[in-house]
Formats: sequence, C-alpha cells, structure tokens
Amino acid sequence: MAHLHRFLDAGKEINFMRNIKLIEVPSEIGAGTRGASLGVEAIKVAAMDFMSNFFIHFPSERIQHENKLLYEPIESPYAKRVKGIYSMYEKVSKAISETLKNNFFPVVISGDHSIAGATIAGIKMAKPKSKLGVIWIDAHADLHTPYTTPSGNVHGMPLAITLGEDNKDCAVHKLDDDTKAYWEKLKNIGKICPKVLPEDVVLISTRDYEKEEKYVIDKHNIKLISTKEVRMKGPENIVRSVTRHLDDCTDIYISFDVDSLDSSISRGTGTPVGNGLREREVEDLISKFMHNRKVCCFEITEVNPTLDKENLMAEIAFNILQRSVNVLMMN
Repeated sequence: MAHLHRFLDAGKEINFMRNIKLIEVPSEIGAGTRGASLGVEAIKVAAMDFMSNFFIHFPSERIQHENKLLYEPIESPYAKRVKGIYSMYEKVSKAISETLKNNFFPVVISGDHSIAGATIAGIKMAKPKSKLGVIWIDAHADLHTPYTTPSGNVHGMPLAITLGEDNKDCAVHKLDDDTKAYWEKLKNIGKICPKVLPEDVVLISTRDYEKEEKYVIDKHNIKLISTKEVRMKGPENIVRSVTRHLDDCTDIYISFDVDSLDSSISRGTGTPVGNGLREREVEDLISKFMHNRKVCCFEITEVNPTLDKENLMAEIAFNILQRSVNVLMMN
C-alpha cells in the first residue's frame, strides 16, 4: 500500500502517552444503509494491515449497541428507531462524560453519525459551564428534524439535536406523541438544551443539504466553509480562520464524517457526495486543529466496509485517525 511505510514509521512515534481513550460505538440504527456498524472493526483491520500497534496502545471502551432493532418494525417513520437512539444517547453520553471527568481525551469511532449528538451531550455533562465549539467536517449539514426529514434517518439530525432546533417553520410532517416525546428527550439529554449555540458551529465541506437545512443555516448565520474555499486558501489559513471564529469557546469538538471526502475516494460510506475534500486536505485540516489545546474530543464516523473494495475507506480513515492522534500526543 502507498501509505504503508509512512504508518510503519508513524507507529514508532507512539511511545509517549497522553491520556487518550478510544470509545468504540458500533451502532448503525441511525443510518439508512446497512453496514456502518462494521466500520470500527474495518479500521482495526486497516491498522493491522499497516502493521500498526495503534489499537493496543490506548485503553478502550466498547458501547453496547441496539442494532437488533434493525430486524424489528419501524414505529416512528420520521425518527426511525428513536427509542434505540435514545438508549444509545444515554450510554454514549455517560461514557464520554466519565472519560473526560477521569482526565482522558475521548477519541470516538462510531458507526453512524447520529451518535455525534450523544458525544456532544457527554462533553456538556462533564463540562456544563463550557462554551463548546463544534467543527463539523461532513458532506451533510445533519440539521434535519423529525418535522422536516425526507428519510426519517436520525444520522441526518444530530446537529439539530445539539442546537435544540425543531425547525417547525419548515415542517412537512405531523408527529405522533411518542416520536415527539422521544425527540424532546434527545434534545434534553443531560438536562442541557441547547448544548451548543449556532454561532459556535463551523461546517466544513458541507455541500449536500435540503432547503429545510439551508433555512436553519441562513436563519442562524452558521459559518460554512466550502471545499473550494479550503482548496483556495489552504488548510493552514482555514484553521486560522476557524480558530478565530471560535475564539470565545472554552472547548472544541471535532466531528469527521468520511463522506466529507470526495466520492471518488469515499466509496465505502453510505452517502458519498462529489466535490469533496482530498485525503491530504482532511489530514492537514484535522492535524492542524489538533494543535489547539481547546480541542477536547475527536470523532470519526460513517465508514461502511460493505460498500467498499479492499477496505480502502477504512485505510484512509485510519491514516487520518493515527496522524491526528500522533499530533495530539505530541502537543
């Protein structure tokens, strides 16, 4: 493989320890395409193929999933498997909160992106007074709600959950009482709502979103940095601009959905989109963000090896994961 020697060398760098803990969440009940729950293991296989000892160097916790619900009838069509999602939010937020309270840096590897809302909830539970900034590197805005969703898949909703946003102005669905109650529970998990303010969110390479999501972006003037802007200005200037934008924040969470990469690269994910970032651009962006001591959590998500050839998406994800963690440990 082209990156083999680079990561054999990089593996040797892991000989001084920062308090990092891996949180593995092999859940895919928020996704519309099956297979994302296998992403965690696919990334581990990539590490072994690169002869890296990354996964034996850090303590890890594996969160019990609710994927059995995939075989049961859907009760809430506008927030599919929402009861299971809420169960995952309780478990993941608790794990993240305890990890931070024990002075570990949580590196989350999740199946589908719905889990990000739980990760953010866990950060706020551990740091309730923090002003949390969110760097969302994703082809999608994930700002739908059960009132606006075209699919009912909750992996299209975690930012709305985080912002406490219903977007009833654009509502196209009338919710049943059960769905409405669980949606409120998701937004209020940790008894904090909203978790993040819209001005403290930065969307990077977000390019595939519906008019209902654009309404939320425009209403709150959420900062959006296009792929073209990243390419024109370069990762270093983008990082500088984002850091300035989030200057008032006390903590920063970085969420990396692999579909932010161009569809020519990101075939092994459920919703690939063209006009995305190159692998090196993402590596450079995240590794430069990791130099900021305000960064308190990093999540990587939506690797789906069942849609891939030769585990390429997981290998790319592992490259980005390891480089980011190496920088984090040296910082």
